[in-house]
Amino acid sequence: MKPKSKYDIVIVGSGLGGLVSAVILAKEGYSVCVLEKNQQYGGNLQTFVRDKSIFDTGVHYIGSLSKGQNLYKYFNYLGIMEELALKKMDEDSFDTITFDDDEKEYNYAQGYEKFIENLAKDFPDETEAIEAYCNKIRETCDKFPLYRLKPGRPYADGVFKLQIREFLESITKNKRLQAVLAGTNFLYAGDGYKTPFYVHSLSVNSYIQSAYRCLNGGSQITKLLIRRLKEAGGEVYKYHEVVKFEFVDEKISSVICKNGHEIHGNQFISNIDPKLTIDLIGDGKLRKSYVNRIKNIESTIAAFSLYIVLKPDCFKYINKNYYHFKSVDAVWNAQHYTQESWPENYMFSMGVKKNNDEYGDNITIMTYMRYEEVEPWENTFNTVTDKNNRGQTYNEFKQEKAEKIIIELEKKFPNIRECILETYTSSPLSYRDYIATNRGSMYGYSKNVNKSMQSFISPKTKIDNLLFTGQCLNMHGILGVTIGAVVSCSEILGQDYLLNKIIEANKPKTKEK
Repeated sequence: MKPKSKYDIVIVGSGLGGLVSAVILAKEGYSVCVLEKNQQYGGNLQTFVRDKSIFDTGVHYIGSLSKGQNLYKYFNYLGIMEELALKKMDEDSFDTITFDDDEKEYNYAQGYEKFIENLAKDFPDETEAIEAYCNKIRETCDKFPLYRLKPGRPYADGVFKLQIREFLESITKNKRLQAVLAGTNFLYAGDGYKTPFYVHSLSVNSYIQSAYRCLNGGSQITKLLIRRLKEAGGEVYKYHEVVKFEFVDEKISSVICKNGHEIHGNQFISNIDPKLTIDLIGDGKLRKSYVNRIKNIESTIAAFSLYIVLKPDCFKYINKNYYHFKSVDAVWNAQHYTQESWPENYMFSMGVKKNNDEYGDNITIMTYMRYEEVEPWENTFNTVTDKNNRGQTYNEFKQEKAEKIIIELEKKFPNIRECILETYTSSPLSYRDYIATNRGSMYGYSKNVNKSMQSFISPKTKIDNLLFTGQCLNMHGILGVTIGAVVSCSEILGQDYLLNKIIEANKPKTKEK
């Protein structure tokens, strides 16, 4: 099958934001077409298989999915909640923060009461600070109406000026506790004195509410969304890389695909990085000041990932994540590593199968990597559909990095090397090529407390029939991008109307007599 010549809505990119937007609009009766350049749909939801083991590329766990919580309600409205196969992570320790110079493990528990109780055992003189931290997170989240499924602007004024590190320093002088409370800042690439507290709050609150792993990988979210999309009459096509927007007068009339297809539409939604979208629009259609503002927004740092396939019955499954740092200072400075100090931090997460037994199947290790490290190979491009070998030096570079990570892992898991069946790696170039992110950025655009509005991009563009969606808008992550798609679709449907639909879908169904 190939796309029709015209649709009401044409969506460029099949990441979570694009698929959620597509389902919402198809449910409302619009003819919708989603175009994906790669072999696999889903953006950061993509999985891949090595040695019969399923690895996630971006979604290692999800928060707020217990009944009645906010992501549960959004997913329930989309019609995918009941079919998701999930495993709840350890309630007493879904995330654990550790340091090279400290044998103690600091555990995050699910639920605020248990979260406070757990950490107060580790820091008995700091209960008041831990409570203040939790209260501030909840207070901050309440200032984002859509986070609570309430009408209003996507964000509230007055939340951008508070910085995470400064706030933690204001409630406690204990540097270890400060580091522990900020210990999952890999979730948003937190950086020293730049990252606002609201970014931390929206990310961390979700997991404290509840934390789950996707059985057999996060791509099941993609499959379910596409199923709902097709049931509503929508269409989705892979191997359709959009290379240009065509215009009639001041509006987009169609997109041109690399394979030669031209697809017309009334409304267009770009789910790819706005910087890349501007390249597709071409010169002269947008004000220079607008183009320059977007082009100059700093992207978050990129990542290097090590994927370990484990020997059978060798390494026990761990139902939580580890966030490990070489020191307390590395919590704030890990992005500014040197070649000698790398990696200063890592996130350790295990995959889980439906028939998971006592032993683990695979491990993913992620750490920061600046794009400059892979610039020698940036003119190469490599995906499943467009295979190119980056050369021997690139492979040696990745092998050297993988070995450094394994040496770090052995400090915490002394027997890990003997349990490795095979290893695979991905670099910032992998993220750039597969996910189409600017310079392999992990989380879209960097939020800076000193330039609070610079990185905020409205879904409305200066072109009447073009909207943005995706992680480069207000917030990244599963919940942030889902809410972002609701914001984008509200420009077409109206916010009150759409929110009422979502709320109605979550009301208890009355049984007929």
